[in-house]
Amino acid sequence: MMMMLVAAALLACAGVRAADDEAPAPAPSPPAAQAPPAASAMPKEQAKEPSKESSKESSKEPSPPPSVTVIGARDAHGILGRDVRSSANENMGRIVDVIVDRDGKVRAAVIDFGGFLGVGSRKIVVDWNALRFAGVSSKSDSITLDLNKQQVSAAPEYKEDTPLIVLGAAGSLHPWDYEH
Repeated sequence: MMMMLVAAALLACAGVRAADDEAPAPAPSPPAAQAPPAASAMPKEQAKEPSKESSKESSKEPSPPPSVTVIGARDAHGILGRDVRSSANENMGRIVDVIVDRDGKVRAAVIDFGGFLGVGSRKIVVDWNALRFAGVSSKSDSITLDLNKQQVSAAPEYKEDTPLIVLGAAGSLHPWDYEH
């Protein structure tokens, strides 16, 4: 099934390229020597500047087809909603969000920690490097956090639009320049 989807995507891309190659080339603009007589009656400033609309039309090029990447089912998994456990197999909560910096680099994960069935829980932020994904091969597998329950329970609560306090594993303190 996956191979059929990839083949269809590649055929669609090839069809778009073939259609682009067969499209007639835009008509060249007339040289300045063949300008209509009305152009000589215009002021010099207007005669030298081509209209903005015609320059926009001539600069439009067809966008290239999108790239297609195939990632094997065993090589990548979604993480939102996944259970998080400590290395001592303590329940640490679920990942509910991922924090990225202005460059798009993943910096931290927001974990809904504590409580029972969502009651009494609070969100905390943990450093992305404190998470281990090695044993994650199916949706039911959990992600491992390099912190224990006592360390996580002491973390301040995450609130949107406030500076983040990111809890990291021992020895992995990396200051985050949020004034960047």
